[in-house]
Amino acid sequence: MRANEHIMLVGPDVVLVPYRAEHVVKYHEWMTSEELRELTASEPLTLKEEYEMQRKWQDDEDKLTFIILARSDDRDSTSAISGFHSALPMIGDVNLFLKGSPAEDDFEAEAEVMIAGALSCSQSNDVVYMHLVAVVYLITGWYSWSELSFRRRGLALAALQHMLSYATATTSPPPLPVPRDRLVVRIGEKNEPSIRLFERLGFAVTKRVPVFAEVELRFTGNNGSVTWAEGEQRAFVPDMSGGLGLSEI
Repeated sequence: MRANEHIMLVGPDVVLVPYRAEHVVKYHEWMTSEELRELTASEPLTLKEEYEMQRKWQDDEDKLTFIILARSDDRDSTSAISGFHSALPMIGDVNLFLKGSPAEDDFEAEAEVMIAGALSCSQSNDVVYMHLVAVVYLITGWYSWSELSFRRRGLALAALQHMLSYATATTSPPPLPVPRDRLVVRIGEKNEPSIRLFERLGFAVTKRVPVFAEVELRFTGNNGSVTWAEGEQRAFVPDMSGGLGLSEI
C-alpha cells in the first residue's frame, strides 16, 4: 500500500517500517519453513517470485504491510543512533488486508502479525504466528538461542497496537482509515492465550463456529475503555547504502 510507503511507526519496543526490497531475503528465509507456509496458507516461492510479491504488495491498495524491528534495550547507545538498522533486527511483519470499500456493508479488515525472530538455523525454538482472521498459532522453527529474547516481550501486541492505531486514525491517508467496528478475528476455540490477547485489544467473542472449532471476535472497544498505543510517525527515508533509513531515531 502506497499509504505507508514513506512513514515508519516508532514505539518503545518495536519499530514498524514499510516492506521493501531489502527485507525480501530475510522474509524468504522465514518462508522456507514448510510448517510456517502451511500455517500461514502460503505457497512456496522462489526468491525472484518473493521480490515480485513484495512489489505487488507495495502497490496494492488493499494491503497495509509493515516489517517489525525489535528495539534495543540500550536505545541511547551510539550503535542505536548511528547504525539503527544493524542494531534492531527484523523479527516479523504485521499486515491489514482490506476486503472491499469501508462504505460497503460487508467490508471487513483482516489483520495478521508474525513474530519470527532473526533466522540463524541452529537451535529449536518456538515462533508465534497470530492471524486476526484465521487461527492464532504457536509453531516450531529452527532458530538460534539469541532469538529467545524476542519472545514473551509483548512485541506482537505492541506491533498490532501501532498498526491498528495508524490504520484507524482519521488522519491516515486513503484508502485508510478503517472503521474499528469492521475489524474481526477468528481463533481456534482452544487457543485461550490468543483469545485473551485480542480481548486486551478490545475484541469480544461474537460467534462460535463448531464446524471449524473456531470463535469469532470483533472489535467492540469494551465500551470505550480500550485504547491502542500509537507509534510515533516519522518519515522513512530509504538508506541507499543498504540500511533501513532509520538513523534519526
